[in-house]
Amino acid sequence: MSRPLRIALIASARFPIREPFAGGLEAHTWALASALKRRGHEVTLFAGPGSDPGLGVRELPVQRVALSAAARADVSMTAPSALAEHHAYLRLMLDLAREDGCPYDVVHNNSLHYLPVAMAAAVRAPLVTTLHTPPTPWLESAIQLGPDGAGHFTAVSAHTAHAWRPVVPEARVVLNGVDTSHWRPGPGGDGLVWFGRLVPEKGPHLAVEAARKAGVPLRLAGPLPDRAYFDHRIAPLLGDGVEYVGHLTRDELADLVGRAAAALVTPCWDEPYGLVVAEALACGTPVCGFDRGALGEILTDACGRLAPYPDTDALAALVPATMALDRAACREHAVRTCSLDTMTDRYERLYEELTA
Repeated sequence: MSRPLRIALIASARFPIREPFAGGLEAHTWALASALKRRGHEVTLFAGPGSDPGLGVRELPVQRVALSAAARADVSMTAPSALAEHHAYLRLMLDLAREDGCPYDVVHNNSLHYLPVAMAAAVRAPLVTTLHTPPTPWLESAIQLGPDGAGHFTAVSAHTAHAWRPVVPEARVVLNGVDTSHWRPGPGGDGLVWFGRLVPEKGPHLAVEAARKAGVPLRLAGPLPDRAYFDHRIAPLLGDGVEYVGHLTRDELADLVGRAAAALVTPCWDEPYGLVVAEALACGTPVCGFDRGALGEILTDACGRLAPYPDTDALAALVPATMALDRAACREHAVRTCSLDTMTDRYERLYEELTA
């Protein structure tokens, strides 16, 4: 860009933006904030408590809600965490809406919350929202029923842009990117890897099933936000070539992925993007997964294979061919199409258009 900008990034309040990351959204926000700072922009990251202080963080005022017994008895009561997030984002947007409260050239909303969109017209700086998920009732209704001027929109894939088309007919597609200097080529190996949040919608139980059918060892890595799911569906499957190695740092995870022959990606929902696919490819590790959501946008025949969901027999049958793919071709594809530099270039061009 021709000049440095003052950029406000609004993050999710639910989890801190720091390593080890709670999920792909937190990893994406951390990477974007870091990349923009390296390029000389003045970044302020509005994020949940405990976020990386090196990112110029201003903590969102997420406070525990202490309700009376009468309020808790209301049958319409929403979850306390949702109440806390609502009031945190309301305070932020009221601050930004004050005449002297928005010293930014552009505000980039990555929060998934509806209030930044509903109140975008009150903020003097241009506000862009990245659509990271399929449509949600609160966010879709904020766009549909809110005042004119809900801001500008990007989507993390063409699949996601299409899903939002009824209310956002012209979302610009900016594919998520990963830091290819961190996710470095690895030597490969003899086994498979699955990494991400161990939750039902990510389908690690199906990865175990496919690996067993293929007769190839599997390592699982990631946080356990749903402990009951892990205890009942994953823990009984461990052993006999299947190992859970824990919630790893980025360095540990990049090393693990780079030493795998292939990565299994087994979503039980339509993935809006699939950051783990880009991370695996950047390590030179080909991907074998289910054909759901945006996975088909990221993968080509040179770097992956896709099976129909939820056919673990078909997935297992594709494992040998996936393991034989050229690792250099996987890496080259990641650098060209889903690198952090490419993504940041595209966001900078958008910021420049909005501030011209």
